[in-house]
Amino acid sequence: MPHAPQSFFNLYSHDFARLSVAVPRCRVADPAYNAAETVKLARQAAAKGAALVAFTELGISAYTCDDLFHQRALLEGCLAGLQTVLEASRSISAALIVGVPLRVDHQLFNCAVVLSGGRIHGVVPKSYLPNYGEFYEARQFSAGDEAISTEISLLGQTVPFGSALLFEVENLPLFKFHVEICEDVWVPIPPSSFAALAGATVLVNLSASNVVVGKADYRHQLVSQQSARCLSAYLYSSAGRGESTTDLAWDGQALICENGELLSEAERFQDESHLIYADVDLERLSRERMRQTTFGQSMRRHRQEVAAFRTVRFALDLPAQPVLALERNVARFPYVPANPALRDKRCNEVYNIQVQALVQRLSSSNIKKVVIGISGGLDSTHALLVCAKAMDRLNLPRTNIVGVTMPGFATSARTLLQARQLMEFVGCSASEIDIRPSCIQMMKDIGHPFSDGEPQYDITFENVQAGERTSHLFRLANFHNGIVIGTGDLSELALGWCTYGVGDHMSHYNVNASVPKTLISHLVRWVAESRQFGEQDSAVLLAVVDTEISPELVPGKADDGAPAQITESVIGPYELQDFNLYYTLRFGFSPSKVAFLAHAAWRDRSIGGWPNEAHVVRNQYALKDIKHNLGIFLRRFFQTSQFKRTCVPNGPKVGSGGSLSPRGDWRAPSDSESVVWMEELKNVPDA
Repeated sequence: MPHAPQSFFNLYSHDFARLSVAVPRCRVADPAYNAAETVKLARQAAAKGAALVAFTELGISAYTCDDLFHQRALLEGCLAGLQTVLEASRSISAALIVGVPLRVDHQLFNCAVVLSGGRIHGVVPKSYLPNYGEFYEARQFSAGDEAISTEISLLGQTVPFGSALLFEVENLPLFKFHVEICEDVWVPIPPSSFAALAGATVLVNLSASNVVVGKADYRHQLVSQQSARCLSAYLYSSAGRGESTTDLAWDGQALICENGELLSEAERFQDESHLIYADVDLERLSRERMRQTTFGQSMRRHRQEVAAFRTVRFALDLPAQPVLALERNVARFPYVPANPALRDKRCNEVYNIQVQALVQRLSSSNIKKVVIGISGGLDSTHALLVCAKAMDRLNLPRTNIVGVTMPGFATSARTLLQARQLMEFVGCSASEIDIRPSCIQMMKDIGHPFSDGEPQYDITFENVQAGERTSHLFRLANFHNGIVIGTGDLSELALGWCTYGVGDHMSHYNVNASVPKTLISHLVRWVAESRQFGEQDSAVLLAVVDTEISPELVPGKADDGAPAQITESVIGPYELQDFNLYYTLRFGFSPSKVAFLAHAAWRDRSIGGWPNEAHVVRNQYALKDIKHNLGIFLRRFFQTSQFKRTCVPNGPKVGSGGSLSPRGDWRAPSDSESVVWMEELKNVPDA
């Protein structure tokens, strides 16, 4: 169904859900005060468009009541506090999950109550009661599996009771959540693990969790790993200011993770009540489960535990107005971390993966030499750097790299100089072959007008040059008993921006095969800035990074030597097309969702780190530009380029963002149509 212009800008139209974790300031054994704080935070979260708000363990009573939990006055006060929250929920659009002690079957349970719109949807008791160290919950409470009843009467309503409850939001079908309490996630197999297998995409933990040195870091690991293992979002709370400090202290840590990634975290040790938010991508979680088929195998293996879950369904009054600002970071460069330290670590790892792969290929084939064409541009520069490091690790001289630059009709003085400088500082065997005579001969043989002096710069003229270069490289490889190293990158392969067959499409081994252009740009910059080949040579590498990307096949008309062909003017900006590639290849998102994410990432906002803040601020794209370039990507990727990808050379996969090898991440027919993607793109408004 097409999106109305207004709904396109609403995150809920794209299977996001805004979720919140609340840490209210509390008073021990003062349910009325605690209920009022709960309602205040719930209203704030709902006003920001949250669909769910998770509070702390035993938040209505406070966690540190100890033997006061066995006092009738406190328990009845907690029921009154819960009633206050329930009544307030009639005018709050979000679902609320609050912690409260409840008597059931003559036992006392530490419970999470799920409610919205004046209705209690279910009550979840704590499954595992810690009774070690500073904890002695078994003194006051019973474990969830000790309950006999599966339904209870609570505040005049008959509601489901038990730890195996799932809650599904009917008008957001991918939003199904499960609740567990504190210790439940610390055990070897948390209840949420089975809940995820039963379909829960969001896992919620109401916790109190006192603080000791190092515990906050451990919570990070625990929550992150549980969200990753369960392919889910995980919301975690812990008690803050107001809990008793007789023997313990409290930091009010709150976390929201999605599939191992931290989306939001509260500042710890706050004096006042506080909230955190994150927009969880439910479709992303669902698609990860669909893609990772072992998740389904686990469902079948644990079918008995999965079958034990009951599902409670209810609707929420989700925000209908446009929501422009996502409460999550959408990286403009999904293949390149924005954090400098993480980016350097990523570059180092990618570089070493490429080097190790080439070392193995040369070792296993007992080949000692490689042949590589050096254009003076980004891709061949990085491939040359990989070759140089591989030779070092094989204890072979860098002269075993047969480097050759092959100027043609449109080669600029700048790139030719850079090619010569690169080969010189790397220390490879360097040569230069002018391909123009052989190209003229080829065009004469086939009757092309250029051979007679007519300036006809058509596709034949361009591909004759690409073919001649590759033909020379393969014959040089024969002559030197070596292999041709490919230089084309993932972005070019995705867009079909390569000459098929005897052209830059082909090689014996392509070290750049799964590295996108935006990452290659930073890899070369990283090699330069880390001085891996010496300080003086870094200037050459930085000059390559700053060179405008061009195939240099058509002669320029300007006197300043500027290239007549600018690659990005034809296929779109690589920074946008790499963004489109990542979300299309890795997650299979619809074009309208890719455009929504691009709009969130690339509209007018400042993000530093690529490669400097000024660049990022300058490059902004209006929605119409995003839509236009996404259209270019969809046509080229789905309809006109697949035949080039069905027979690509071997090359290492370097990242989880995917590769386009038909032997790996991407198997697709060469004669498919792009109709359904182009039709869906029409759902994106022009502004």
